[in-house]
Amino acid sequence: MVKQFELLHELAPNSEAFGFLINPRNAVAELDINDARAAASALRQRLILFNAGTEGEIDEAVAAAAKMRVGALLIQVDPYLQARRNQLVALTTRYRIPAIHYYRDFAVAGGLMSYGANLRDAFRLVGNYAGRILKGEQPADLPVQQSAKLELAVNLKTARALGLDMPTSILLRADEVIE
Repeated sequence: MVKQFELLHELAPNSEAFGFLINPRNAVAELDINDARAAASALRQRLILFNAGTEGEIDEAVAAAAKMRVGALLIQVDPYLQARRNQLVALTTRYRIPAIHYYRDFAVAGGLMSYGANLRDAFRLVGNYAGRILKGEQPADLPVQQSAKLELAVNLKTARALGLDMPTSILLRADEVIE
């Protein structure tokens, strides 16, 4: 989450506040809020929370973020919000709010940016675990692993639609630039 806020800060350094769109029904919502507060505080940014656990609440939250003129919006890693990515893309584009999500398919769907785990690498690890278990290894004996590959995807078409000049520093670090 820290890296997502750093990217937003790089994109919108003069913002007075960043928004964090969360699903309050998510079991780790409070932990994510604490992490977001710490990340925003480290950047000396004011953080505004927006709760959205239904389709209508998503509409209201993004409209409120626009009304409050947040400089950018971080979208919580949440299965429901992930499933509503097309709605989120449409709303953030309509209200001209730069937004970042954890999963690459947000940027592919037309969102501005994503930064998070490479799902292909994560699935490869799962396959390796399954193979080792099928060959007779005990799950309790296997080491805990998590995908170490992170990817940054930037959608330049969306940046243009939002009237943003994507900083070269971000583009140079991007694993994927969508035109």
